[in-house]
Amino acid sequence: MNNHLLALKDFSKQQLQSLIVRAMRLKNESREGRQHRQLAGQTLCLLFDKPSTRTRVSFEAAMYGLGGQVIFMSSRESQLGRGEPLSDTARVLARYVNGIVVRTYGQDVVEELARYSDVPVINALTDLYHPCQILSDIMTVIEQKGAPENLKIVWLGDGNNMANSWIEAASILGFPLTLACPEGYGPDERVLTESLARASQPITLLHDPVAAVKDADVINVDVWASMGQEDEQEKRVRIFQPFQLNSELLAHAAPDAVVLHCLPAHRGEEITGEVLEGNQCVAFDQAENKMHIHKAILDTLLGGSCDPA
Repeated sequence: MNNHLLALKDFSKQQLQSLIVRAMRLKNESREGRQHRQLAGQTLCLLFDKPSTRTRVSFEAAMYGLGGQVIFMSSRESQLGRGEPLSDTARVLARYVNGIVVRTYGQDVVEELARYSDVPVINALTDLYHPCQILSDIMTVIEQKGAPENLKIVWLGDGNNMANSWIEAASILGFPLTLACPEGYGPDERVLTESLARASQPITLLHDPVAAVKDADVINVDVWASMGQEDEQEKRVRIFQPFQLNSELLAHAAPDAVVLHCLPAHRGEEITGEVLEGNQCVAFDQAENKMHIHKAILDTLLGGSCDPA
């Protein structure tokens, strides 16, 4: 298995499935009261350029839950904010810690850190990809609806980093995916082209949200303006309004469809409060699963045994 997790495309179908299965096992064992200590004595560094609630806490809880320790640094607290070369940062941190989790803007940052790091580098979000989040989303889909290859899964809204990683996941794991994005706001063209060449089932890009969600089993939404796009907020609200997941649009999906949202949610924008708080939305189960999938990733890449103490 790859030593770093920078993008889903770097892993095989079997490897991604193994991470999800391991996360489910760790989740079940934790609920049974079994303690995991396989990363005792190891230290994880969280290096964040972008603020976070769920990603930071879920990685910290995952590492502590495996018996390890965590050091958190924002860019303001590190030499990254003072212009130190990434190659130097990577080589120094690798002497201190057993793994580095990075949440930043450019994909080139995590790739450069991984190039020079002797310990695993994990992409906790860049502007291009959000691989760990999508693994927890797929874990949630399996728990709620079963094997994804038998489902109609829809991405609704901006063709952002989440959409890009969903596209890669569909092409690797072999499930169909429909995306509905406003014209001019689709996913990364290179990611889509490469994934289409690899895919065994259709990956379809539409601009009509009603056509996209028709008979859907899973509908996934996210904020319309990501971090760094705040100056586009008003413009995006106008353009994306037809893509709001409300009860009227949800009615076109299958009656037992589930709704995903990686949070934080802007009620009244990409999703209404009625849908977010409704019985079909599993966003908070999805949020919990971030911690479990992070446990599986850390356990795998940092060399844990996955055996409880």
